[in-house]
Amino acid sequence: MRRGLIVVDVQKDFCEGGSVPVKGGAGRAAAIADLVRRSAGSTYAHVVATRDHHIDPGGHFSDRPDFSTSFPVHCVAGSEGGDFHPHFAPVTADGTVDEVFYKGAHSASKSGFEGSTEGGTSLADWLHDRKIAAVDIVGIATDHCVRATALDGIRAGFTVRVRLDYTAGVAPDTTRAAVDEMKHAGVHLTGQPVVLS
Repeated sequence: MRRGLIVVDVQKDFCEGGSVPVKGGAGRAAAIADLVRRSAGSTYAHVVATRDHHIDPGGHFSDRPDFSTSFPVHCVAGSEGGDFHPHFAPVTADGTVDEVFYKGAHSASKSGFEGSTEGGTSLADWLHDRKIAAVDIVGIATDHCVRATALDGIRAGFTVRVRLDYTAGVAPDTTRAAVDEMKHAGVHLTGQPVVLS
């Protein structure tokens, strides 16, 4: 079974110093970059990354965010905060990451499966075209975009595993709830998420 790796939203705004920081995000960015270097082309037939790329996402941006459906302004298209974290960016620049999928231009769009390449190809179609049947998912944040990507991966017919050691969660309660939801949906889970509340 050909397996791919999906790296979710390892961007500056989601790491320490960003507008919606997840504690431990920078450390996960470095660990994920190391994972990609070690396993691209061996463990994984293909490695892809998703990227929040907001232009006008409506109520997803709020001056009074609830941190569930609304958040402070983040990952605006063309902004520094929308760039990949410096620990992870080199593997996207050197060709180790095969493709980048942009999501959320005009919506919240938490799931990587809502994203597309610059040419408009969806994540599911791109993976299916390359005969990828199973995916591992890592990234930020466990309880938001990692969770949404994993659940949509199951819905799209993939065998999905989340490698929790390579994720960072926003808060203990929401991370535990996300882990339970993924498990009940049929997502395979390994390791423990980083949660530094």
